[in-house]
Formats: sequence, structure tokens, C-alpha cells
Amino acid sequence: MGSAQQLHLGVALDGAGQHPAAWRVSDVRPSALFTAAHYLAHAKLAEAASLDFVTLDDTLALQPGGEEVVRGRLDALLTFAAIAPVTSGIGLVPTVTTTHTEPFHISTAVASLDFASRGRAGVLAVPSRTEAEVAHFGRRTLPSEVDAEAENAEVVDVIARLWDSWEDGAIIRDEPTGRFIDREKLHYVDFEGRFFSVKGPSITPRPPQGHPVVAVYGDSPYAHGADVVLVDEIRGARERFPDAKLLAGLSIVLAETEQAAIDRRRELEAYAPFPPGPSFTGTPADLATELPRLAASNGLDGFHIRPAVLPDDLALFTAETVPALQAAGAFRQSYTGATLRDHLGLGVAANQYAEA
Repeated sequence: MGSAQQLHLGVALDGAGQHPAAWRVSDVRPSALFTAAHYLAHAKLAEAASLDFVTLDDTLALQPGGEEVVRGRLDALLTFAAIAPVTSGIGLVPTVTTTHTEPFHISTAVASLDFASRGRAGVLAVPSRTEAEVAHFGRRTLPSEVDAEAENAEVVDVIARLWDSWEDGAIIRDEPTGRFIDREKLHYVDFEGRFFSVKGPSITPRPPQGHPVVAVYGDSPYAHGADVVLVDEIRGARERFPDAKLLAGLSIVLAETEQAAIDRRRELEAYAPFPPGPSFTGTPADLATELPRLAASNGLDGFHIRPAVLPDDLALFTAETVPALQAAGAFRQSYTGATLRDHLGLGVAANQYAEA
């Protein structure tokens, strides 16, 4: 049992669930979707199961659809900043749109989340690809998909440089000499790229993790270099991303019997089609059998679980699937480290400006 692959598990906490009709069947009141308490309650479920991290989707435009779908959302990073002090183990990985946001602002906001969470922050860096988002700002035309992805990669590069612009020992608080900061340990990043020119240093000291965890979606040709890559297309993903922690997205509809799970899915599909991408419909026990098999056969490090309905599918996943994985030696019994980098086995992030 102990020789089984140890999976990494993240979970999406989006609205009332992954399915667009989740709000119709969930016990969650619609008004709760716009409170930090909603996301805290579900993050606590994930934390009690020792999951690696939770994510929260975000864009700079309203969700597509009409009156039949949930529209509107809280800012993902600010929501996770609100729940960071009252969680203790779970990693917090908000989505941040990079196309209309300066990398300097992203670097300081994510660093601040890392301080608020005591080293459990990450960022899911996503470019904008819609005219609606462009229209909110009026500063530029819609970039091509390739240019948006290239800019996203440049943002990821710049924010890491800014996190490194303060060395770990930069704050010395030397009262006899009147020095709070060792100026030799602050660095200009002097970045000149295709999309940005950034001087630095950051206004925020180096985060507790050094580098908060950077995640991207695997449909980008520029996804290399991120710590975590989230993929929907599983086949061949390991060959495309040999060095990253590779997690496959998986929507789940669970029930105590397979037929009950099928009935739940049909109820949702009577309102709207299921979102595209890999999905599982069945019992928590069968899912616990399927996840290690999928990981082993496709070279995956784990899964980004997307509960169809909150809290229903997350509750069953954490109460039954995770214990079954633990019993099989395929998932940790409890947190063994304090940071999200610890959970993911990423090791210490080196500072590119510090002398060896």
C-alpha cells in the first residue's frame, strides 16, 4: 500500500459549483455566493481533508449566458485574502487576469496574500481573450491568442523577478545604526521585454515562500516554466510539460450509488449541458479507484477537482473519496509542511539576485 503514487489534489470553489445549473439544486442560497463565508466554508472542507489547494475562478467580464446562469462574482484574490487568516493548511490559488493588469500590481498582491496566509499562496495566471474585457479599459485592442499567451508568460517572469528583488535578509532592523533595510539586499530588476518595462524593486518584501506557486492552464504554448500546469487534454500532456506538476481537471458528480449519480447528472443536464472537459459520474469509492489509475497511465501528478454542485460533491469527495485514497496509500494522511510549496514538494525557491 505504501508504494502507491502520492497524488496532489486541488479543488475549484467556483460559485455554486462547476455546472451552470448548480444553483438550481444546491442548498447554498444565491446571496451567499457573494460572501467570503461561502468560500471559507468550502475551503475548510478541503483543508480538513488535507487537500493541496483550492482555486477560485475570475475574469474581468461577466460570465457568459443569460438569466439562467449565475452572473457576477467576487474578486478571487481579495476573497482569498479575506479567508487566509482563518485557514491554516490549505493552499489558496486565485485566478488573476494578466492581460489588463500590470505585473507590478500582481506581484505585490500575490506576495501580500502569501504573507496573509503564512506561506500558502499561489496564483493561476490567465490571459484575457475577449472583447468585453478590452472594452472595460479602452487602452488597447484585443491581442491575438498567441500574443495574449506570450504576454501571460512575460508577466509570470516579471512577477518572479519582483519577488526576488528583496533578498530574504533585506530587513535587518538594526537600531544601533538606524538601519531598517540592508540596501545591498534590494535589487532593481531592470526588466525590458516585449510587453513590459519594469524597474523594481518591489514595494513588498520577498514573500514567505520566496515564490508563491504559479499555475497556468496547459492549453498555452507558453505554459513551460510554471510550477503547476492544469490540463483538460490528458493524452500526451506529460510529454508537453515534463518538468511541471501536472494536474488534470476533472468535473465530478457523486452519489452513494452509480444510478443515483447518473440521476443527479441528468437533473443538471435537463437545465444545461455539462461543461466540456473530463468528468466522472459515479460513487466516491469508484472515483478513489479511478484517480490513481488515471494518474499512473497518463503520467499525472494529480487532479484539479471541479465539484458539479457545492457543497454536495465536495462533501462526498472529502468525506469518502479522500479517506479511500488515504487507505490505499495514494494520498497524505495530514499536512506534513506549512506552505503550499511544501504540499506540492516544490522545494525552496532560489533568489535569482542573491549571491550564491
